[in-house]
Amino acid sequence: MKPSEQDKVLSVKDLNRYIRMKMDGDPRLSDVWIRGEISNFTHHSSGHMYFTLKDEGSRIKSIMFAAHNQKLPFMPKEGSKVIARGNVSVYERDGQYQFYASHMQPDGIGSLYLAFEQLKKKLEMEGLFASERKRPIPLFPATVGVVTSPTGAAVRDILITIRRRFPQVKVLLYPVLVQGKGAAASIVKGIKTMNRLNEADVLIVGRGGGSLEELWAFNEEPVARAIYESDIPVISAVGHETDFTIADFTADLRAATPTAAAEQAVPSRSEIKGKLLDRERQLQTGLQQRLRRSQEKLASLKRSTVLVYPRRYLLRHAERLDLLKVRLQGNLQSKARWSRERLVGLKQGLVRYNPKVQAEAAGKRRETAHRQLTAAMQSMMRSKLHHLQSEMRHLDALSPLKVMSRGYSLVYDEQEQKLIKSLGDVQPGDLIHVKVSDGRLQCQVWGMKEEKDIVE
Repeated sequence: MKPSEQDKVLSVKDLNRYIRMKMDGDPRLSDVWIRGEISNFTHHSSGHMYFTLKDEGSRIKSIMFAAHNQKLPFMPKEGSKVIARGNVSVYERDGQYQFYASHMQPDGIGSLYLAFEQLKKKLEMEGLFASERKRPIPLFPATVGVVTSPTGAAVRDILITIRRRFPQVKVLLYPVLVQGKGAAASIVKGIKTMNRLNEADVLIVGRGGGSLEELWAFNEEPVARAIYESDIPVISAVGHETDFTIADFTADLRAATPTAAAEQAVPSRSEIKGKLLDRERQLQTGLQQRLRRSQEKLASLKRSTVLVYPRRYLLRHAERLDLLKVRLQGNLQSKARWSRERLVGLKQGLVRYNPKVQAEAAGKRRETAHRQLTAAMQSMMRSKLHHLQSEMRHLDALSPLKVMSRGYSLVYDEQEQKLIKSLGDVQPGDLIHVKVSDGRLQCQVWGMKEEKDIVE
């Protein structure tokens, strides 16, 4: 069967868009609460959370964008039972409808406790519970600020206790919601307003006892941060003695009950009066004991020898004064003598180190050294001259001229460059030069005769 010309053929995208517009226009699906268990939970790096909500009979794919899940008081995880609020729409690309969550809260006491533990761990890691940042509560506050419900039993207990213990204190009450929707924001506003007014010396923030759900406003992160950022010291007074909230861990001081908070915020007039009376008695006792000791000391002084026989006391000191005078004179004379001797020594040292004296001594040392050096040089010259004369005599004895004076002569060739030592150095007819002791002879070789038997 083919579509007629009147029938409009839709694309898949157009069909999915049409279904989405229909679902978005349904007021029932635009704001719906769903109770279910989380499965297939994924916290994407973008911050978005993808999960499935299921119960015994069915399931639906869900998503919670980062802009919404950043405000969650707990971290969802696999198997958590929750109640979520949002809208149902179609994801056009896949043609699949899914739930878009904008709010989420734990379902049941177990989930609330899980949210409590997760927030407690987070704030503890940030340092909101650190003991070193907690401030002391003023001992004598002039004004106490109270942030609580104006109609509960807690405010009555606080006011009655303060009037009974220290009625001079002024009380400022800031009425807030302590449970239900908007309670956390109301408490935060009260704390910040009290800080802005800056009239209270200490704040009491709390309420009476109740279930975990009723006390939940004091487990909200904004309340914890408001207490942490408060410039005024805060006493938390939430519930009964066994109840603990995030506000208790963040506050500067935790009180088990509102009545206990009032007792810790102001001193007891009767206790102060009793302490003052004790101090008065201690002061009186101390003054009486001191007066008695002073009287006894005065009586003892009156009986002392100094007051009874003052002249004897003065004579003893006069004698001691004479001894000291003699000793002082001796010390002065000894010191003067020592000073004179030291002065003489210094003068001698000064004379010894006088530049003129030192110059004269240096001149004398120079003259002595000059004489010694001259004598040493003359002695060395005599020794060298004697050695030279001895060497000259020895050299003269070995000189050829000395030998020639005894009748010997030296025979050279015609150029007088070569000494003739044998017959082989000349030929008949050669000119030769003969050197004798007192001159030279120019000769010519006429004949040559070899002599073999020469006596050496």
